[in-house]
Amino acid sequence: MQQLLQVLLVGLTIGMMRNVVPALAESEFGVPRGSFMLLVAFVVAFGFVKGAMNFVAGRMAEKLGRKRVLLLGWVVALPIPPLVYFATSWSWVVFATILLGVNQGLTWSMTQTAKLDITRADQRGLVIGLNEFSGYVGVALAGIMTGYLASMLGPRQGLLWFGSVVIGLATILAWLAITETLPWARDEVKRHTSPGTQALRPKYPAVVGPQPTTAEMFALMTWRDRRMAVLCQAGMVEKFVDALVWVFWPVYLHQRGVSLPGIGWIVGVYGFTWGAAQFFTGKLSDHLGRHLLNTLGMWICGGGVALLPLGSGSMWWSTAAAIAGLGMAMLYPNLSAAVADIAHPNWRASAIGIYRFWRDLGYGIGALGLGITAALGGNIESAFWFVAGTMFLSGLLLYLWGEETHPRLNPAR
Repeated sequence: MQQLLQVLLVGLTIGMMRNVVPALAESEFGVPRGSFMLLVAFVVAFGFVKGAMNFVAGRMAEKLGRKRVLLLGWVVALPIPPLVYFATSWSWVVFATILLGVNQGLTWSMTQTAKLDITRADQRGLVIGLNEFSGYVGVALAGIMTGYLASMLGPRQGLLWFGSVVIGLATILAWLAITETLPWARDEVKRHTSPGTQALRPKYPAVVGPQPTTAEMFALMTWRDRRMAVLCQAGMVEKFVDALVWVFWPVYLHQRGVSLPGIGWIVGVYGFTWGAAQFFTGKLSDHLGRHLLNTLGMWICGGGVALLPLGSGSMWWSTAAAIAGLGMAMLYPNLSAAVADIAHPNWRASAIGIYRFWRDLGYGIGALGLGITAALGGNIESAFWFVAGTMFLSGLLLYLWGEETHPRLNPAR
């Protein structure tokens, strides 16, 4: 329960930056209208920093333990609310978002890794679904709550109070209430070495030894094992959607006269659908497998993105957001579960860290793509077509190159 509360607080922390900040970038922080590349700069910074920290967090966790890395992530986040409050230019927001990237890379990675340490192989989909459910419900709640607080107290003061309470509470709980789970992972390694302990063994990659180096792990995840590589590319591309939702959905809706609370609710539909449905889609993958849900999720999510600019009105936008959220719920926990299925417990934290490195690098690469396509097309709608197209192509590549990873449905022979 404490781990689920931690990831809820992680979601609340990133969610506070996803509604008010981009919508008021022009009026509050001085970003010129139509400066698409400047607007996406803070998400580009976030993506590259968070991706790198995911990579580092996985290796750190295998040496220092999960709890210490989690606590370090919260300490780094403490200056974020005052930085936004006192910001005199957009560069302050970019710097605050860099710290947010460090925080998210360390804390969200550790909540997921810790849960997998104490989870049976046949429950990984359910557990990751619960983890992401808690996190993205937090993201959606924060978007709505900060919208109302910004309307009542002003954007800066609303974010200051909300962020300070959330980050302060999370830091105290991580220090006092979290239990270290690294011993469970080490115990799992011992069970793996005992003869006859597993009737069904996953198809672990055979190209690395029991204690691979960082370089060997990076090569394994990026190109040496085709299954891991195609999961990493799918994870990276699906973050194009999240970058679009973060940067351009609030701006697109604000330009069409939607209020800050209204933007919070429409974007919240995406977050709530994504978060709530993961509770079911993660468990479903434990029975039906990961591969089909991941592929269909890529295509359904891309379809929701394409629908949003094709109509108008809160009902249309909310429906498109719900479709995108449903697709994301189908793929998001199950891409991670697929990686965990075929990652040996000796190096599972590193495998998850490298997968999350490539996945969250998608924030940075996707935001750059959004800025370039919007600038070349002269409008925000061009970014929607860019994301929908890449989601379809990535899903096709996942379908052709990927395979089922659940050890019960596709065990090693």
